[in-house]
Amino acid sequence: MGTRFIETGLEGVILIEPDLFKDARGFFLETYQQERYAQNGVAPVFVQDNHSRSEKGVVRGLHYQLRHPQAKLVYPVRGTIFDVAVDIRQGSKTFGQWTGHILSEENRRQLYIPEGFAHGFSVLSQTVDVTYKCSDYYTPGDEYGILFSDPGLSIDWQVEYPICSDKDKLYPVLSKVPAERLP
Repeated sequence: MGTRFIETGLEGVILIEPDLFKDARGFFLETYQQERYAQNGVAPVFVQDNHSRSEKGVVRGLHYQLRHPQAKLVYPVRGTIFDVAVDIRQGSKTFGQWTGHILSEENRRQLYIPEGFAHGFSVLSQTVDVTYKCSDYYTPGDEYGILFSDPGLSIDWQVEYPICSDKDKLYPVLSKVPAERLP
């Protein structure tokens, strides 16, 4: 059957369904294979891997770096998230549009988010461990964000009472972000 690479409607954002091989011992899957992924639109060189753990109801995001933009390949190794990418590329025909997908340890889906998008996720399970590859290093001082609850975006995070960091609660809505702070 092969790994499936599914376009999402936002140019460059790709939902990935890796092949899963199961038997009585458990399962096996490739979470990344550079040549195959590059042939299907996931071509950056990844330089950093991150792992986060969060509890149910947490919303992380919407984050991006401007001078050191990061493409990301995201997937949970335990639990379930609603993963969101927002197009913040000035001049893009889909500027301000978003796509969201449920990624879980059961469906083994991944989301590829290219540079020029803000990223965030909400936690739908009791606990989640999320791993993601980044195409550039985290750079302190180059952190930017969009308010997760921006009414202009109308993202349904699928959690009743979002739990966010103080920093994430203070980000501006997309319509108030100055052009020099957008890709």
